[in-house]
Amino acid sequence: MKNKAPLSPSLRIENTIYISGQVGVEPETGSLAGNDFESQAKQMMENLKAQLEKNGGDMENLISVIAYLKSMKDYQAFNEIYSTYFTDKFPTRTCIAVLDLPLGASVEISGIAHLSQ
Repeated sequence: MKNKAPLSPSLRIENTIYISGQVGVEPETGSLAGNDFESQAKQMMENLKAQLEKNGGDMENLISVIAYLKSMKDYQAFNEIYSTYFTDKFPTRTCIAVLDLPLGASVEISGIAHLSQ
């Protein structure tokens, strides 16, 4: 899927990867993975992971993320899905509720990762 927004999905500058907000869009279709929070959250995390891998990193390289939820009622479900993507070291995280998200998504995440030398 070609990015139509005026932004880079991710940028690597030396050993740091900056990842723009990722929502639960399936790359093949450009549509949200589903209408339910869980489907979107899982696809969102896969999209985050794909941006890391595209830049030579993985989930363990994340040092900080910001998550945006349309409803804090989904906070527990988000934590359950999110935690499956890490082994023991979690990045710092801010999680906030927002009025709306691109494409009507239920959740969005951005991140910063650092690669070792």
